[in-house]
Amino acid sequence: MKLAQIFPDRPPEILDIASRLRSLVLEIFPDAVESHDEENLGFGFGEGYKLLVFVISPQSDHVNLGIAGGAGLADPKGLMEGRGKVHRHIKVRRVAQIDNPDLKGLMVNALRAARVRTQKCA
Repeated sequence: MKLAQIFPDRPPEILDIASRLRSLVLEIFPDAVESHDEENLGFGFGEGYKLLVFVISPQSDHVNLGIAGGAGLADPKGLMEGRGKVHRHIKVRRVAQIDNPDLKGLMVNALRAARVRTQKCA
């Protein structure tokens, strides 16, 4: 399904960012189970919140890339925001941010940590 169908009220430039983030998530996590509602795209090891790894949330002027378990990850470049005890997010305002190798590295580390977490829960 096209993102414009899922998020019909989002501006084209925001949908472009979301689409490129989706491609990056699937490049890093090709076996992800993808789900969506009217506000978010979710990517995880299966259905449900506990198996979630990444969330893409298109807003009106940026896209949040949510990282489950992000609070426990090293973030030497300070890419993540949020004060939650478990999760963090990155506000992506420009397509150029997606090409940042630090972003991809952080996402790879997040996926690695999520695989360990998920195995412990099994």
